[in-house]
Amino acid sequence: MSENQTPSFHGTTILAVRKGGKVAIGGDGQVSFGPTIVKANARKVRRLGSANNVIGGFAGATADALTLFDRLEQKLEQHRGQLARACVELGKDWRTDRYLRRLDAMMLVADKDVTFLLAGTGDVLEPENGIAGIGSGGSYALAAARAFFEHEQDAEKIVRRSLDIAADICIYTNRNVTIETIDAG
Repeated sequence: MSENQTPSFHGTTILAVRKGGKVAIGGDGQVSFGPTIVKANARKVRRLGSANNVIGGFAGATADALTLFDRLEQKLEQHRGQLARACVELGKDWRTDRYLRRLDAMMLVADKDVTFLLAGTGDVLEPENGIAGIGSGGSYALAAARAFFEHEQDAEKIVRRSLDIAADICIYTNRNVTIETIDAG
């Protein structure tokens, strides 16, 4: 890093897998600032909504992601727990609101029926085959999950094993993992 560059917070790994009547979202706990690990047990995956029937994980700036989680919970309440509608409305706000446009985070969210990836461009994407990864180690975890998907029946096991592989490859990913699951329809 040159003298003119300010260190920045780096990555995380969040993975969502929908299989075998379950959906699981997991993430590591590492927070890095430049070359330094500043926290090893951050909780980047949590339950959302008044009924705790939505799970979500974030990658990016923590304060920004928490702001987005709060906004998503408001949208869930406003749209009676309809995750698809809440995500689309949040995506519209994120794309058009000057304050929200500056937020630096991505989210994976799921309920019993659907999984979505939300990005700052206003994108609301439903991942192919119910598997999605975000963050610095997201591609590694996604590749591992795709490989395990055919041979492993349990979504939580796929997430756990895939995050473990991502931790072997990505220096911004650790093995302090949080996984939330819900029964899928």
